[in-house]
Amino acid sequence: MTFHFMRPARSELVLDELRTQNRHLSDADRERKYRKMERTPYRFFRGTNHLFWRDVWQDWRIYMFGGLRDTQTWLQGDAHVYNHGAYGDDRQGVHYGMDDFDDAVIGDYQYDLWRHAASMVLDAEENAGLSAGQARRAIRHLLGVYLDTLAAYTAGTGPEDIHVTYINKPLGPFMRKVLAKRGPKRYLAKWTVVEDGERRFNLDTKKMGAVSAAERSQLLKALREQYPETLRNGGRELSPAHLRVKDVARRLNAGTGSLGLSRYYALISGASDRLEDDLILDIKQQTPPPAYRVMNAREKRLWRRSFAHEAQRHALAFQALANHPDEYIGWLTLDDTVYSVRERSPYKKDFPTHKVRDFKQYRRLARQWGRIMAREHLQGAEALRPDDPAYFSRAVLDRCDTRRESFKQMIVDLAFTYADCVRRDHAVFVAERAAESG
Repeated sequence: MTFHFMRPARSELVLDELRTQNRHLSDADRERKYRKMERTPYRFFRGTNHLFWRDVWQDWRIYMFGGLRDTQTWLQGDAHVYNHGAYGDDRQGVHYGMDDFDDAVIGDYQYDLWRHAASMVLDAEENAGLSAGQARRAIRHLLGVYLDTLAAYTAGTGPEDIHVTYINKPLGPFMRKVLAKRGPKRYLAKWTVVEDGERRFNLDTKKMGAVSAAERSQLLKALREQYPETLRNGGRELSPAHLRVKDVARRLNAGTGSLGLSRYYALISGASDRLEDDLILDIKQQTPPPAYRVMNAREKRLWRRSFAHEAQRHALAFQALANHPDEYIGWLTLDDTVYSVRERSPYKKDFPTHKVRDFKQYRRLARQWGRIMAREHLQGAEALRPDDPAYFSRAVLDRCDTRRESFKQMIVDLAFTYADCVRRDHAVFVAERAAESG
């Protein structure tokens, strides 16, 4: 007897989700993305944020230490180890933290902690070469610092006083190397060329492509007429000369989860007419984050009432979560498709965890990650309810502070269980790829 009402096996669910989420990609982009995801379980995890949200949304465990209106804040939405890195510019300084908010969502704080903890299990094994026991301890350190940071805020410490330190290994040497080897001069040399005294994009690289005459005209018009109005204070702090566009090009083959989305770079004049002051704007198609797709009808209605479109949602999240949001955050529309606009940091660099030498260094990183996420969540809460910004820290501590051990153990257990699920899902994916190719 066949029971047709049975839910599909996990393997079927995973493969169906992958087909659904990637059906819009060209064959070439899909193949490029799948080759990246095929390499390791952690790569697969990074390319399947939609699976994570499908698995954990409204999970019963969320109510053990949250699940309240007051435990909601702006979330990064795709929290994982490799979403921490160097960012910034010569105006606001160079910093270490999270700087990618494409998947940002308003929700319970634990979703960020759960995803980040699972990523640590996978990263510790694949890149840092740590044991399972050491990964457990690192996660516990992250969670302890997270709660300590919320407690300090409740006692009067503001988000602006929550700092990431760059003195000791491994962050100290990493940040010094970033400052020494990156910067405006090098990043302009990487992406552009100067001919006859004018700078333009270098289309000979595999990561850049030409735009059509129609695309160029449309982009220039949107950057001139739409974009300035979306900047803070209506763009009054940046003159038309500052925002003068010198060239535009298509950005190719960027990212893993975002591969296949339309993306452009715009070269603008910057602070002066000097070529060395030129800077690059990153113009990226914004779509609903993975969390939106698993919301019920009521939640989706509330979402649509909250944001005019996804690029506005991205800008609001960036301004709420980023410790140093750049002054170029805005958006524009091309053919009914919305795009975020931001500066491409000359110092952008992921931290290479495969270079971490021992558990002590990884533990230091984990403590910084806990501090960074706590600061983001506190800033996100302030943006949502500026009249009572401490509501979030009070609510979380009320749920967790006297049960810290249970809180840590629950997340550690979930992280290891979910990491094992990711490994199995990855094996299914690799097997399916092998079957299709041979």
